[in-house]
Amino acid sequence: MSLETVALTLVSPATLAGDDPAANPCLNCGACCAHFRVSFYCGELAGENGGRVPVELVTQMSPLRACMKGTEQGGGRCVALRGELGRPGIHCAIYEDRPSPCREFEIWQPDGSPNPDCQRLRARLGLAPVPPRPDAENDPEGPLHPDQPAAA
Repeated sequence: MSLETVALTLVSPATLAGDDPAANPCLNCGACCAHFRVSFYCGELAGENGGRVPVELVTQMSPLRACMKGTEQGGGRCVALRGELGRPGIHCAIYEDRPSPCREFEIWQPDGSPNPDCQRLRARLGLAPVPPRPDAENDPEGPLHPDQPAAA
């Protein structure tokens, strides 16, 4: 039996959407990054534990918890967010190294309906609601066309 090494490549939403905010509404929003407290286990911090989140961008909350600077109290903008809320080009400066709460927040629920938290935050910015993901995008075989993100 031989063991194979597989390299995983993380792909940003901008790449998945071909830099098209119509295909990925996150690319002209940023509301979640300026609202939620982004708290996570310290093992995700860059360093000897193998984590990747840059230490200089976090506040230590307890011996085992860290939080992205700016989000400590909730309702604050994450220090890694670049650009203007609700405008094209907004993005995460550490997208490939972002912590688990950011990786796990989904714009669409598994059934393809929009995330209600996302809808609420977009409305506060005066942005249009996110439509349901097209049925073809819920296909476990992948999206119908390359400009749409695949189902989670």
